[in-house]
Amino acid sequence: MRSTSRSAKRRFDPASVLVLGAFALLLAFVALTRGVPRWAALLYLGASVLSFALYAVDKAAAIDKRDRIPESVLLWLGLAGGWPGAIVAQQVLRHKTAKWTFRLRFWLSVVANVALFAWFALPRLFGR
Repeated sequence: MRSTSRSAKRRFDPASVLVLGAFALLLAFVALTRGVPRWAALLYLGASVLSFALYAVDKAAAIDKRDRIPESVLLWLGLAGGWPGAIVAQQVLRHKTAKWTFRLRFWLSVVANVALFAWFALPRLFGR
């Protein structure tokens, strides 16, 4: 019988699951009550797919000791809506999960993006 570590058994950390789930619920609520513009849905989808791909490329480059994708590119893409794909990539690929300075900036960009989404999607909530 093969022994597996605790981290290998649990791919997604609880914070990631919570944030992804909460955003999915917010997105579903907005879609059902107000509608989500097609461009916004495509932006999140496209940026997430691109984020996942860039994290995979960066992980391969790190393993092969090649030139890496700048962290600023990953962070800006996440801020632009690619953070759901970035979270999935971080957890599935186990990449960019240890460096606390990157993680802090990443989560701040997630909060900023979700706040901006909520600001535009829920105007009554903010008194507009």
